[in-house]
Amino acid sequence: MSASDDILAFAHIGDLHLTGAEADNARDFAAIVDQLNAVEGLDFVYLPGDNADNGTLEQYALVRTQLDRLRRPVHVITGDHDREGGSLEAFYAGLGTPRLPYGVTVSGTRCLFLDMCGPGTGGLDFRLGPDQLAWLRQAVAAAEAEGRDCALFMHSYPADLTDEGEAKAVAELVHASRIRLVEMGHTHYNELANDGRTIYAATRSTGQIEEGPVGYTVAAIDRGVVSWRFKELAAGWPFVVITAPTDRRLAHAEDHLVAGPTEIRALVLGANRIAVCEFSLDGGPWRPMKRGDGERRFRATVDWPAGGSRLTVRAQDAEGGVGEDRIEPAGDAAALVRSKGLGSDADSVGAWPDRGILGTQLGPNRNGRHW
Repeated sequence: MSASDDILAFAHIGDLHLTGAEADNARDFAAIVDQLNAVEGLDFVYLPGDNADNGTLEQYALVRTQLDRLRRPVHVITGDHDREGGSLEAFYAGLGTPRLPYGVTVSGTRCLFLDMCGPGTGGLDFRLGPDQLAWLRQAVAAAEAEGRDCALFMHSYPADLTDEGEAKAVAELVHASRIRLVEMGHTHYNELANDGRTIYAATRSTGQIEEGPVGYTVAAIDRGVVSWRFKELAAGWPFVVITAPTDRRLAHAEDHLVAGPTEIRALVLGANRIAVCEFSLDGGPWRPMKRGDGERRFRATVDWPAGGSRLTVRAQDAEGGVGEDRIEPAGDAAALVRSKGLGSDADSVGAWPDRGILGTQLGPNRNGRHW
């Protein structure tokens, strides 16, 4: 199904920091895998690094046990903790993952996976190195020559790169390209940043939680529009993500503005059959959305009213479970975001409870403990 449609949708499980089989994070990881195995509609699962807290073969065996249970592809990159043993030998030997960097095309989007840790000396010495930087430039250029959007997967913000000139070079490359989304770990807190061209997203750690409950993110790129929403592990089904139009906090292009005939699209994930999906504008009447055979998204077209400010989509499954998502589309060019600092959290959108973003930045990048 996902190979022929035009939406990339994936689950992002935050930094695991696995230590032992009886630890809470090991049990939470297993429960997340159970949930993801129960739903359809996702292209792959992504782990953003810091998979094993001490980078040992024993800890990677715990990671591998759960990855072997996943019923969809998985992409795993490196974090600073994965290099704690002085190299990435245990990472590759324990997980059997492809050597980084590499790229794959999924649902029309070119997905690029980087290693920020191998070229450095360990710890927070994040580097790509000249060979990987050259690879990234070539990969982005090749994707653009094919007219493809890109998603970039790396452990932290480009601003954290320490090699001379790398942070600036990568941030400018991202900003000037069709990289729509940069997905990261490391911060340990949920965060979205919009630099006026690209969305940067970080997901709460699974293993070293400092704010809010454990969970995972569902992210999507739908015809160039990025959507992102955190699902708490304890929350029920169905889980709704509005994939178009975009919210004003993530809007940065003229075609992100809503006016006149507007198609509404939503991804609905559930462990049971979805019986009903419908939308409402500004608290008005509920109107139906439809999903064709083999499609992942529910759709409806509406003549967007002048002054309209809130879109809600809700779904009910065959067992009576109800889920909904809400956004506030941008209707005026003045609402489009402009960057305050490329490749960093200077462009953070701040707290956004509907997306699971608390805005407290409790984690190693800002206000949290020094793990």
